[in-house]
Amino acid sequence: MTAIALRRPAMAAPRPVSIARWLLVVAALVFGMVVVGGITRLTESGLSITQWKPITGAIPPLTHDQWMDAFRLYQQIPEYQQLRQGMTLSEFQFIFFWEWVHRLLGRLIGVAFALPLLWFAWRRAIPAGYGPRLVALLALGGLQGAIGWWMVTSGLSVRTDVSHYRLAVHLLTALFIIGGLIWTALDLLALARDRSARPAALRPFALVVLLALFVQLLFGAFTAGLDAGYVSSTWPLMNDHLVPQGIEWLGSLWATISGDPYLVHFIHRWWAWAAAAALILLARRAKGAGARGASIAINASVGTQIALGIATVVTGIALPLAVLHQAVGALVVASAAWGAHVVGMRGSAVS
Repeated sequence: MTAIALRRPAMAAPRPVSIARWLLVVAALVFGMVVVGGITRLTESGLSITQWKPITGAIPPLTHDQWMDAFRLYQQIPEYQQLRQGMTLSEFQFIFFWEWVHRLLGRLIGVAFALPLLWFAWRRAIPAGYGPRLVALLALGGLQGAIGWWMVTSGLSVRTDVSHYRLAVHLLTALFIIGGLIWTALDLLALARDRSARPAALRPFALVVLLALFVQLLFGAFTAGLDAGYVSSTWPLMNDHLVPQGIEWLGSLWATISGDPYLVHFIHRWWAWAAAAALILLARRAKGAGARGASIAINASVGTQIALGIATVVTGIALPLAVLHQAVGALVVASAAWGAHVVGMRGSAVS
């Protein structure tokens, strides 16, 4: 009986709906990790764990001696030596907790993706042509873990924080994964409705919209990594000026655009309107294609994100608002992926 139960099916039995639901659950987990990542950054907890132990690191220190060993490792890096001299063990445990939860979620997502993928593959439930895409998403998730450690290492010597460039790569990769998971799930749901349905194509119009959103997300990551949100707590002017005073030339155009906190904040603040306009046009196209839900999701998330961005600035980067700002940013990505998918479906009246 056991041998029969474990026998691999001889005939393929694709289950696109089940796989799509699983991918959406994984996307929700990645969204949760983005939120926890925002809390980790805002509480300056990201450098509290100075070693990368993919397996054994899942277990936090359990005894006083183990906590002291972890604390001593933290005391050896510049962040502690220059900014946190005199920190108590309980204060260290607080920042350790958020970084540990962030890494634990990464491990959970890896398991939540890899094990079902193996099961679906074993049961021959993956529709033709989707296996390589699912494996690529799994590999990208593994790469994201390595990117996270690469980011952390930038703050373990010399610097007192992580490189904002590496932080941007880490955040944007997470958001790309969310978009990829949602896009693939939508392709599978379309296949379940119509066996002749082909994967959606990324149309030129949608590509332009997503590029506009990418620029906004990139400068949002730079703003976070440079703490550029703190340079001005007034809106719409920045410290009584449209173009803020204090911008410094850093040796090259790119270095200045991407590395000066005043200019980064300025670009992130005003490019938001260009990105919002592009997304609203995408919402209109999605509605024209019959996807009213996608249109509502885009408009609602974009409007909420702009309001949260302004509120975050004028409150001096209040932690709850800043976390919500990052969370809704991920929802903007999800809704944009939905809208772009609608526009890109083959046979759609909208192109």
